Amino acid sequence: MSVVVSIEDVGPCRKQLTIEVPPPAVEAETRRIVGEFRQRARVPGFRKGKVPAELVRQRYEREIDQEVVDRLVPRYWHQAEAEGELDVLMPPRVEQVDHDPGVSLKFTATVEVRPNVEIGELGDVELPEAETEPDENEIEEAIEDLRRRVAEWVPAARAAARGDRLRGSLVLLDDEEESPTEQPVDFEVGDEHVWEELSLAAVGAQPGGSLEFDRREAPEAPQRRYRLTVEAVEERELPELDDELAGKLGEFDSLEALREAVAGQLRAGKSQERRLARERALLDEMRRRHPLALPDGVVQQEVESMLRTYADEMARRGIDLEKADFDWQALAERQRPNAEQRVHARLLLDAAAKQQGTLVDEHEFEQVLAQLARSEGRTTSAVRQALDRSGRLGELRDRLRREKLLRRLLGEDEPEPEAGAAEEDE
Repeated sequence: MSVVVSIEDVGPCRKQLTIEVPPPAVEAETRRIVGEFRQRARVPGFRKGKVPAELVRQRYEREIDQEVVDRLVPRYWHQAEAEGELDVLMPPRVEQVDHDPGVSLKFTATVEVRPNVEIGELGDVELPEAETEPDENEIEEAIEDLRRRVAEWVPAARAAARGDRLRGSLVLLDDEEESPTEQPVDFEVGDEHVWEELSLAAVGAQPGGSLEFDRREAPEAPQRRYRLTVEAVEERELPELDDELAGKLGEFDSLEALREAVAGQLRAGKSQERRLARERALLDEMRRRHPLALPDGVVQQEVESMLRTYADEMARRGIDLEKADFDWQALAERQRPNAEQRVHARLLLDAAAKQQGTLVDEHEFEQVLAQLARSEGRTTSAVRQALDRSGRLGELRDRLRREKLLRRLLGEDEPEPEAGAAEEDE
């Protein structure tokens, strides 16, 4: 018996279903739940488990009816999803639940569905090439950077410059407290992890002096004024470039061994940059060739995920998000184009993976779960169960399949033998 009363298109990649639970199923579930309440009910004058069913129904009517809805809606949504052959992208939004206790139950569910898209030939996409072998200048610069990291800091008989270390204290002048707290600071002027405004203000500073500067913690945040008091300025005293330095920097028996290791690290970094550039070029071309009306709910979900990542990063940097007064709505609008690109690329890669029969077999999947388990200090079974409970097990498999397809499209994997049928592995 069909439970789907109607299916309507209510937007790009969005459908609304009206679903009706058969009355016998409502009645049976209601009786079952009343029985469970009856076993737990404590009513004066009756022993536990002996309270009449009708009295239990009257006494706990609201709770029983809600439990009926909570159990039947998910169950019959899944039946409707299968009946309508829907490829959903996220959980449905359930609305308009009409429940006549013990008799009928009808509800509507709005859901984002995967768009139908045919992926054309991708073998002709021109991918950028880049040199992955470091030159001598790059190797020498990297070794100089290593020398700077192990250099001794000595007092500088001059004003501070970029690359010097400055020690002192920092205070927020517009703090609401009467006596704002001075925070000790010890930083390298110009370091990428140091506020640029702080580094700019510190250039030219003298020990014993003080200076003020303004800074915004984010584009949406108000401007704040700080005072930096300088206690000391130090400069690096670089070590000699010899075999002894190589030994200090690692288990290297000579300067030449250090150079070879540095060259290998630079080579790996350049290879990664080349890979990312080729991936960006491929995805940009796929999006250009296959424009889509994107599922708005999935895009919004991606925006929210990006905002959570941004907030976590700000918190790790010690920024009080409540005091920072971010304009989260403005930030969300700026992130939306990036979110749309991500969702667009995922949908196209999923479609291409299905067309080309790209599969992630159980052995590959178990290997990834085992790696996750080792990194988290848990068993593979526990990781699988946790991902399954949170609804992310299928997401992980989809991501692995997209990564596998990307490797093939970028020429990083040998082509797999053709399968008998390009069926989904889920």
